[in-house]
Amino acid sequence: MTVSRSLPWLIAAAALAGGLGLYFGQRYFAPPPAATTSSMQGSPDIVTRAALVYPQPRPLQAFSLDRADGSTLTLADWRGHWSLVFIGFTHCPDACPQTLSVYRDVEKAWPQDAGPVPILYFIAVDPERDTPKVLADYAGYFSPAIVAATGTHDRLEAFTRELGMIYMKTPTASGDYTVDHSTHLAVIDPEGRMVALFRAPLDAGAIVDDLQALASAPAATTSN
Repeated sequence: MTVSRSLPWLIAAAALAGGLGLYFGQRYFAPPPAATTSSMQGSPDIVTRAALVYPQPRPLQAFSLDRADGSTLTLADWRGHWSLVFIGFTHCPDACPQTLSVYRDVEKAWPQDAGPVPILYFIAVDPERDTPKVLADYAGYFSPAIVAATGTHDRLEAFTRELGMIYMKTPTASGDYTVDHSTHLAVIDPEGRMVALFRAPLDAGAIVDDLQALASAPAATTSN
């Protein structure tokens, strides 16, 4: 991590500590997925191009977040269809617009006979700046199908921990702040369980192929 020499040393130290905290948090606290060839609940091996698949689907705890349209997002909304989950913020300079652009490419590449395109849930971890209107405009720019939501920090922290993701504010040279955050995509099955993840750099073609492989696995939609 490079720290600008113009930063006061206290801010530089805080930024360095934040970056190291994010790195070690993702390295040691994110749930470890399996290799790219693995089994889900005794199903035949699932061969994927990029997805890291969990040996067993991970049940998730209930949560409640605030959608940009004013309604509530809960775990029940993830049942009945395949979902992708990404955390970020609208002031993000790179990872967020890149990821949402990849999802737009996934939509374009999704075969018409493959069923509905999995929904992308963009969860903003900067609720102070990401108001409902800001979130709706930002997500809508990339795709009207993206569901944007946020919440208070206590709810966001519990939610991100559940998905093996973390985020933290980091001060900038201007006296403002940015938000460091996990950049992987979580894959949620139609029973609301986390079954895999995609790590950056993301490839739309690989995501399309792997999601179809996961969806076609015999045990992909069976209960524990």
